[in-house]
Amino acid sequence: MALLRPLLTALALLTCRPGGSLGCALPGSHAQVSRDNLVLLGQMRRLSPFLCLRARKDFRFPREMLEGGQLREAQAAAAVLRELLQQTFNLLHTERSSAAWSPAPLHGLRSGLHRQLEALDACLVQATGEGERAPGMHGPALAIKRYFQDIRVYLEDQGYSDCAWEIVRLEIMRALSSSATLQDSLAIKDGDLGSP
Repeated sequence: MALLRPLLTALALLTCRPGGSLGCALPGSHAQVSRDNLVLLGQMRRLSPFLCLRARKDFRFPREMLEGGQLREAQAAAAVLRELLQQTFNLLHTERSSAAWSPAPLHGLRSGLHRQLEALDACLVQATGEGERAPGMHGPALAIKRYFQDIRVYLEDQGYSDCAWEIVRLEIMRALSSSATLQDSLAIKDGDLGSP
């Protein structure tokens, strides 16, 4: 549990603040869903990561793009966050992932990601207007898509082994925790530094 504490704190930052930079408010439960998702990812652990040291891989999460100021607009940052959540949901919503983990935590995680996506989509629609679309797939959002493609190729190359899924589970935890930077940038762009 001690290892989960920093991850839970980071994921709590992942949630939009009420009245956030997009000009919309996500439900107050959004932060709790983010924390619950990390707890569920922790519960999905089936093997000790030490047993999977040979299966380790650096997927090169595009952290620099997210932290390097390339997301100047709040809508672009929200689109990248949405892509991260969507790609995570897609990866975990496969037949192979169902075989890798026990159903209860996996179902809970899928449901939590789905709720976050719905709330973020509603926020983006509210911010951009009914007839407008969020920014397209380019730059950092495309880098997120490529990152997840690398994860899919890795799983296939590893034969969807238990160790491969354990490495991917840890990588997803890192990615979701690292994306707290997106939320920070959304808050700063709005000037809403004092809101909880």
